[in-house]
Amino acid sequence: MASDPIKPEVLTRRLFVLGAPLLLAACVTNSPQPLSPMVSMYGPVNGEPHPVDAVDLSEVDPQYLRQEVDYPSSLPRVPAGTIVVDIRDKYLYLVQKNGRALRYGVGVGKQGYSFKGWATIKRKEEWPHWTPTANMIKMQPQRYGPYAAGLPGGEDNPLGPRALYLYDGDRDTMFRIHGTTEPWSIGQQVSSGCIRLLNQDIIDLYGRVPSGTRVYVVG
Repeated sequence: MASDPIKPEVLTRRLFVLGAPLLLAACVTNSPQPLSPMVSMYGPVNGEPHPVDAVDLSEVDPQYLRQEVDYPSSLPRVPAGTIVVDIRDKYLYLVQKNGRALRYGVGVGKQGYSFKGWATIKRKEEWPHWTPTANMIKMQPQRYGPYAAGLPGGEDNPLGPRALYLYDGDRDTMFRIHGTTEPWSIGQQVSSGCIRLLNQDIIDLYGRVPSGTRVYVVG
């Protein structure tokens, strides 16, 4: 026996009710997802006189991103507060208590250019002025010659937003721990001898270490 036809107004009401969940779903927006700690840590830095852009993390091997680790037993035993740079594995350690350390990835000097041994941070500069050494100009005159008079601090300065100056007694070793305009170089052996960190990392390290901090560079 055929059923009675559904009245048009009833059919319209049923379709409206069935479609309601779809309409509601279309109106609901997903809440913003929280940034991962690494993305947040390497985002743009506010409050600086020059731009510090976010790091493109696709350019950096994750092992070279800042993290707290156990201080390696293979490295020299030093007091907490000491900086140890392992130029072989491209890590800088700020030694903590209880066998822990803050580890930062670094770029280091090409073979034969790296500083090794003990030094002391006797000078700290924000947005430092940069002048290539006489040897750098001699070795690569086309690259460094135009900057013989120096370059003021700024986003294009190769020292980045901070620099820590390494001294042997009262003698400036001419080696620095500084930022970089080339994030891809972290974990590489590319510099003229200095120790470079991601800009967000050198800002972090700069705020943690006072003048007089001892630095030991091992190869």
